[in-house]
Amino acid sequence: MTAAAAMTAEDVPLIHRLRRAVEGALEGKEEAVELALVALLGRGHLLIEDVPGVGKTTLARALAKAVGGELRRVQFTSDLLPSDVVGVSVFDSRTNEFVLRQGPIFANVLLADEINRASPRTQSALLEAMNEGQVSLDGQSIPLPDPFFVIATQNPQDFAGTFPLPESQLDRFLLRVRIGYPPPLVEVRLLLGGQTDTARDVPAVLDPAKLVALQREVQRVSLDASLGTYLHALVLATRSSPMLSLGASPRGALALGAAARARALLRGRDYCIADDIHDLAVHVLAHRVRLTTQADGFSPTRDEAETAVREIVARVPVPL
Repeated sequence: MTAAAAMTAEDVPLIHRLRRAVEGALEGKEEAVELALVALLGRGHLLIEDVPGVGKTTLARALAKAVGGELRRVQFTSDLLPSDVVGVSVFDSRTNEFVLRQGPIFANVLLADEINRASPRTQSALLEAMNEGQVSLDGQSIPLPDPFFVIATQNPQDFAGTFPLPESQLDRFLLRVRIGYPPPLVEVRLLLGGQTDTARDVPAVLDPAKLVALQREVQRVSLDASLGTYLHALVLATRSSPMLSLGASPRGALALGAAARARALLRGRDYCIADDIHDLAVHVLAHRVRLTTQADGFSPTRDEAETAVREIVARVPVPL
């Protein structure tokens, strides 16, 4: 199968324009942009764990504008209720009926800012939405807009007043990434230019319907048997490693496959290569494992988990 079989002639330049549009708002962060687009095209969700002020909100706004979608932002706090996110039924005295007042979750892109400052009860309000693309209210299952994409930001665990995300919540995120500080030359240029809203001029490269079509193309990307065996070997290695008490689940394996397919499409291919799996393994698996030395109720630091998974990935032979 050729690239033309999986993508139309217009898709490849369209994807390139999409990438350039988002990179224009987050200059010098090509890797972070690619990983965000992998999560988006792979019909997953993105967890950004980083310090304040490095462009997390800018990335979310740029993605939403580039795909022509509606963005809503929720600032998660300790007193936020599930109904503040999902919505609530209110009584309408004019019709003597209860009417659903939709919450901000009914959007194409939801920015869940500082998600680990909310209580576990409120965090759990996102579980069904992120997994099923719907919410349950008053006994009804209500579908969310398609596409639906969550970008959650998280403070490092040593910040006060945070609630560590449980494994079930972390498992809903396709990738966990870090943006990091901009390159020195880019930061100087930002300071001299005085531009603080770099996402404002991001063009709408495609519309939500076209994004859904591209997401379907991701599912058609080929992953041959040797790469499937390699991916499975990586997952099995996390389950048998003495560094980990909990390895990646079958859902983690499926997530790595979806991310690899999305990266291949993003790079203009209708087939995966070993690098697609190898380069994404840490971003997909590190937040899904538990360290042997990890105490109950506490998440490992990002560096500890990534170091463990990186060592495992380095030991598993890459198919030629």
